Amino acid sequence: MANKSGRATIVDVALAARVSPATVSRVMNGRFAGEAEIAERVRRVAAELRYSPSHLARSLALGETRAVALVVPDLANPAFQAVLAGLTRAAADDRYRVLVADSGDSAEEEPPLATETRRRCDAIVLCSPRMTDAVLAGLAESLRPLVLVNRSGRDVGAPSVAIDYRSGVLDLARHLHALGHREVAYLDGPQASASTRDRLLGLADAEATLPGLRVRRMAGGASAEDGLAAAAEVRASGVSAVMAFNDLGAVGLVHGLRGLGVHVPGDLSVVGFDDIPFARFLVPALTTASAPYELMGKEAWLRMRSLLRGEPPEQDGLLGPRLHVRGSTGPR
Repeated sequence: MANKSGRATIVDVALAARVSPATVSRVMNGRFAGEAEIAERVRRVAAELRYSPSHLARSLALGETRAVALVVPDLANPAFQAVLAGLTRAAADDRYRVLVADSGDSAEEEPPLATETRRRCDAIVLCSPRMTDAVLAGLAESLRPLVLVNRSGRDVGAPSVAIDYRSGVLDLARHLHALGHREVAYLDGPQASASTRDRLLGLADAEATLPGLRVRRMAGGASAEDGLAAAAEVRASGVSAVMAFNDLGAVGLVHGLRGLGVHVPGDLSVVGFDDIPFARFLVPALTTASAPYELMGKEAWLRMRSLLRGEPPEQDGLLGPRLHVRGSTGPR
């Protein structure tokens, strides 16, 4: 006997084995404590009917899904893809799956998306969340177990892993300063991003410690299209170097400058941040600061694993970037 889909159900097995559906469930889940002959009969009938228990039903019965959620602002960004890769591989070693959701870089859409996704999983990782501190604090309790990536979790009692963007930006500024650049533009990133604030602190450190350096903030963003849109303003500004929010913005900017007849680095030096896979294949290759995003995903899982086991997680992690000098920067 089978249902309309042609697949045997738990009721079919129960009827054929002359037991209750609850007994079938306990046998198939390895939780049956009754007579061995009954368990053997249930397994034999299940095999004959080619019955396989529903993963969803089993998860609901056991109260776990063996899955965790990852919410990112933009899955098209290679940096977030690397976080996902690191998290997925580390979770797989513990027989967990990772389900990913993309908020579309929207601070408004992110909270309901996180809430809905969390209902389908055992825990959640928020990567570079765009929601405000107040919204995150109000939501955190309903999301636990919760791990934050690129966002401090001190105020909400959640472990976190982040990149030290402040020191990375300062290293990039020092590199440009050593090449003789004094008038430098900075293409802003998403204002809702916590890493934007850290980058601005790095720029403030640079202006305070590097003689003669002036940083001019300009509208930018996190995508290649944002960098492309800023090209004309950058050319008109008279600066000799530009620091983009990330590599994607830098790639778009270089492309836009080339279209305007501006030579990089002969006329203008450009730096990015992240060291995404194709940064070194750009012409010219992009000077940037590498961020260990895949390692960040792995570190996030180590903290999540501790939470799922009821153990205290490791202390918050701050991973340092590394400067990579390539062809997109040159002397003023």
